[in-house]
Amino acid sequence: MASTNTSTKKYEIREVGHECLHVYSRIPISFTIKSILRVKALDSGLGGLKLVEEKVKPYQKDYDSMELEGAGPLSWPKQFDLRAWGFFLAFDGQRPLGGATIAVHTPGLHMLEGRSELAVLWDLRVHPKRRGRGIGELLFKRSVEWARGRGCRQMKIETQNINVDACRFYARMGCELGAIHRRAYHGSAELAQEAMLLWYVDL
Repeated sequence: MASTNTSTKKYEIREVGHECLHVYSRIPISFTIKSILRVKALDSGLGGLKLVEEKVKPYQKDYDSMELEGAGPLSWPKQFDLRAWGFFLAFDGQRPLGGATIAVHTPGLHMLEGRSELAVLWDLRVHPKRRGRGIGELLFKRSVEWARGRGCRQMKIETQNINVDACRFYARMGCELGAIHRRAYHGSAELAQEAMLLWYVDL
């Protein structure tokens, strides 16, 4: 474990190596969907796109369990060169309650857009029973500090229009919605109905 820690009265954020992904992967990423941000095209898109929140019949989503390339922390070492990445775990005593992963300087990772000064918040998760207690905010802020310390000037985050809570969280953290890709997942039967939302925050 790295020596760089961030502590609060209750939680401690520890920087770890990718060899701790077996611990990281035990933190559930699943969430309940109660509403979505429906993407409406105004004037066939010439008038822009509008996000309209709509209630849906509640259902569960777990991206870790899906058969997608790069899905689930244990698959990342098989897909990517993680040597430049940052990994953090949030602890309450000895219990890991949340995690964050930041990707930088990784040739071939399309999310980085070929930019050396861009970081990607690849993953941020908090145990379902501990959400809403500030752990996600601590992890986000530590990720920003880490990326800034490596010369990055901007951080990018991918969410989906079905994860309304995540969208509100990133907006609250000062991120700005930079792109909406309505058909980004059309090659996947599991994700075809979802839209990709890309958030950016200047560091």
